[in-house]
Amino acid sequence: MDRTEKREFVARLQAVLADASMVVVTRNAGLTVADSTELRRRMRAAGATFKVAKNRLAVRALDGTRFAGIAPLLKGPTALAWSRDPVAVAKICVDFARANDRFVVLGGALGERVLDADGVKALAELPSLETLRAQLLGLIQTPATRLAAVLQAPGAQLARVLSAYARKGEGGEAQAA
Repeated sequence: MDRTEKREFVARLQAVLADASMVVVTRNAGLTVADSTELRRRMRAAGATFKVAKNRLAVRALDGTRFAGIAPLLKGPTALAWSRDPVAVAKICVDFARANDRFVVLGGALGERVLDADGVKALAELPSLETLRAQLLGLIQTPATRLAAVLQAPGAQLARVLSAYARKGEGGEAQAA
C-alpha cells in the first residue's frame, strides 16, 4: 500500500465507524480461509462487517472517533467487527469464538464506553433488537386482547343464561304435552 491508499483506507474506515454503534476487537491468529469466509458470511447476514486491518492504520482511523478507547487492544493479529445493532455483532463474535478456539474476543466499544471481553459476552446474551421489538409489541397488544375478552364476557354469560332458560322451557313444554 502506498501513502495515498493508506489515507483512503483510513478515511473509509473512519466514515464507516462514524455510522456504527458497536465495534468488537478480535484476535484471529491461525484462522483458516474457510473459517474467515464463514465468519464474514454470518456478519453480512446480520448486517455487520468484519475487517482485518493493519493495527497502525486502524488506530489512525479510530483516532478522533468515539471508539478511540479500544486502540490499546490493537496489538498482534487483530480484526475489527462493527455494526449498527450492537447485540448482533457481539452475538456473532461470541458464538463464533465458542465454536473456534483460534478466534478470541478481546473487547470492544459500545459508543464511547469501552468493554472488556466479559462485557462483550454479556452484551451477546441480550436479545436482539428484532426480538425486543417483538416482545414490546406483544406487551402492547396484550392489554387490548384482555380488554376485548373482559368486554365480551358479560354478553357471553347472558347468552348462556338465556340459552339455559330456553332449554329449560322446551323441556317443561315437552313434559306437559
